[in-house]
Parts: sequence; structure tokens; C-alpha cells
Amino acid sequence: MTNAKRTVLELLGRAGMFPGEAEELVALVEAGAIAGAHSEIGKPQGAPAGSGEAYAGGWRDGSLAVSDELGRVAERALERALGPALPGSPGAVARDRHPVGRVDVERAKVAVLPLYLRFSDLSELDPEVSDEVLAAVLGTMNVVGRVGYAGQLEEFTSSRWDRLTRLYAHYGPRGRIAMHGRYSLLHSPTSIAVLERLVATPSALRTEWEHAELPPAWLDGLVTAWQASKTPPD
Repeated sequence: MTNAKRTVLELLGRAGMFPGEAEELVALVEAGAIAGAHSEIGKPQGAPAGSGEAYAGGWRDGSLAVSDELGRVAERALERALGPALPGSPGAVARDRHPVGRVDVERAKVAVLPLYLRFSDLSELDPEVSDEVLAAVLGTMNVVGRVGYAGQLEEFTSSRWDRLTRLYAHYGPRGRIAMHGRYSLLHSPTSIAVLERLVATPSALRTEWEHAELPPAWLDGLVTAWQASKTPPD
């Protein structure tokens, strides 16, 4: 494990990432993996069919013990990644307020690009604007959610494949709608992330959008296009 981590840090350094950012990225990935495992194991699991009452009770107690310990491991991993919780504040609250950083945004870029290319062509949206949009998107979730966001985006695109296909066919770069205007965000890979948040947490997204002072028309355009793509055209 130590050798693998050192190799990853070296590769990130060769790619131009600063040592501190590389350490943070690896630590967040570790924390996210453990937190994800804790979430999975924390789901109720019944004992095998046909088990006696005593066996089922032992199974339940053992599962709870493993889940509790994994939760503590996840907590320590988050402390290594983000530092200890603020004095007098619950850890979850302190970490929910952890600001969106450059590493968070870069990870989101890597996640949205291949998903967007499944539906459309890459466009030339200002990189600075893309960063601002993704920062607003990531501001709607806590740090653990940001670490696992790539998987969440994958699930979103897979479960809504037909609707997204219709959406980008009509409003994307190959559609009949002009790039400039209220639908211009659909010519950007960031639109995948914005759409996912529109479905998952629309109120929180609008709050972050307004806080970032992004054009309201972009968000309203996505809402209109998403609603229009709900059913196939006649």
C-alpha cells in the first residue's frame, strides 16, 4: 500500500501537480473509498436463510461491530485528509463547510468529460467559466460526496441514457439550437454535472449558483431543456 501510494504521488508530480495538492488528492481518494465501503456495509444485511435465532443474532451483532469500526477508520481517514474537526463542532458539520478546492474541480473535470462525449462533441467553453460552474456544483455536497462524485455521475448518465440522448441531440452542438444564449451550457461538459445536481438537489444548486454569480439564464435554460426532453417527440 505504501509503495503504491508513493508511486501515485510520483506520477502526479511528473504530471505537474504540486506535492501538497497530490497528497490531498490521494488522501481524499483513500477517505472516499473507506467511506464508500462503510456506506455499503452499513446497509442492513440479513443472516443466511434457514439460520437459527442465535446465529442470526450473532450475525447482526458482528455486522454492527464491523460497520462501527469501519466508520471509525473512515473518520480517521477524513482527519488525515482534511485535518481534525473544529473544536466544539461535530466533524460532519465542519467538513461539510470544507471549501471547494482546485483538486475537487480538476477531479470533476476528469469525470464529466468522457460522460459528455458519449452524447455530444467537445466545445470551446472558457476554462475559467467551467471552473466556476463546477465549483458551484461541488458546493452542494460535502467532501465525501465530492470524492465519490464520479461514480454518482456515471450512475446518473446510465439511468437516464435515453433522455440525455434526446436532450443533447436537440440542444447540444449538433442540434438546431444556437450555441449562444440560454442553452449554451449544453455545449459544455460541465452540463452533465449541473443536470445531475438539478435532479438531486435543485434548491442547493440554485443557492450556490446565485452565490457564484453565474448567469441565471444558463440554469433556467437547462431546466427548460431537461423538462422538454422528458418524453420523446411525436
